[in-house]
Amino acid sequence: QVQLVESGGGLVQPGGSLRLSCAASGSFSTIYVMVWYRQAPGKQRELVASITTRGGTTSYADSVKGRFTISRDNAKNTMYLQMNSLKPEDTAVYYCNARGTDLISNYWGQGIQVTVSS
Repeated sequence: QVQLVESGGGLVQPGGSLRLSCAASGSFSTIYVMVWYRQAPGKQRELVASITTRGGTTSYADSVKGRFTISRDNAKNTMYLQMNSLKPEDTAVYYCNARGTDLISNYWGQGIQVTVSS
């Protein structure tokens, strides 16, 4: 079973930056795609960005495109979400998700708080 651990969240002022990390136990060889989700208070969970572990193909929600960058370091079994030009509406709990190469396994991190406020 793959375990995912997020780090790097916290409080930042509007216009600031944060970088989230998601470290996976074991090897990325067992993971096909990794995804960042977020859930704001009173709202449903939404997909923020995704990246395939092999080819590095990325996708982004329209609300973060141009401000957020997803990346991965296969040697470190870690993916990142660089968040720039943060807005108050980015405030949410961010969750790391991974889909296994078996196309069935689905893993979640514990979630990490990002708060953008002046």
